[in-house]
Amino acid sequence: MGKDSKAAGGKGKGKQPAGGSDDAAPKGKGKAGKGDGLGTCTYVKARHILCEKQGKINEAYKKLQDGWLSNGDKVPPAEFAKIAAEYSECPSGKKGGDLGWFPRGKMAGPFQEVAFNTPVGVTSAPFKSTHGYHIILSEGRKN
Repeated sequence: MGKDSKAAGGKGKGKQPAGGSDDAAPKGKGKAGKGDGLGTCTYVKARHILCEKQGKINEAYKKLQDGWLSNGDKVPPAEFAKIAAEYSECPSGKKGGDLGWFPRGKMAGPFQEVAFNTPVGVTSAPFKSTHGYHIILSEGRKN
């Protein structure tokens, strides 16, 4: 997700119609997205899995892939919650990884960026923060 997010920013030469269908548009520019609706909300509702070791988060992600993601399906929140309860090392794991609603500015760097730029219903790829390795399931957004 993060690798090509900067590349999308170099495309727009000239004026684009507001409803233009640029395939790169939903990915945003890596910052608070402009025009794509991602990253522009004030609050996000999310679940996450946190693991200290990369191997463990990859194992959890593989379970998500085998069950849903490899088929192009979205992971149901109840199923994500079961995997969070099994793998997450965060106290929220006991609540299925549920972080509830949180405002922009509350979470640290990469976690906030991924949380506010992952579309509702979508599960992020594993990523690293200062706390360890995470997977996020975006459940909602509001202003």
